[in-house]
Amino acid sequence: QVQLVESGGGSVQPGGSLRLSCAPSGSIFGIRDMGWYRQAPGKERELVAAITSGGTTNYADSVKGRFTISRDSAKNTVDLLMNSLKPEDTAVYYCNIVSIYRTSWGQGTQVTVSS
Repeated sequence: QVQLVESGGGSVQPGGSLRLSCAPSGSIFGIRDMGWYRQAPGKERELVAAITSGGTTNYADSVKGRFTISRDSAKNTVDLLMNSLKPEDTAVYYCNIVSIYRTSWGQGTQVTVSS
């Protein structure tokens, strides 16, 4: 079974930047949407950003203007560039890929924003 491998998480001070990357361990056919979700302690998992196969993007209001999602359809990878990070962005971030066959999730990568 194909797994999603995430990288780029870590600790950063407020105002800093991080780039998350997600790549599948094998081939995934018929990909439609790709996205990033996050889950903070004691909270439900929420959509951060998503991008369709046509390149249309959707962002949570809390990250608009600070985060940018992008995808490489040839490599089936999806990145999340996070600028102007705030303490409230602290969470485990999960990659998500929706294909015509299934929905796949990454194992999660921790992002901590703290001074």
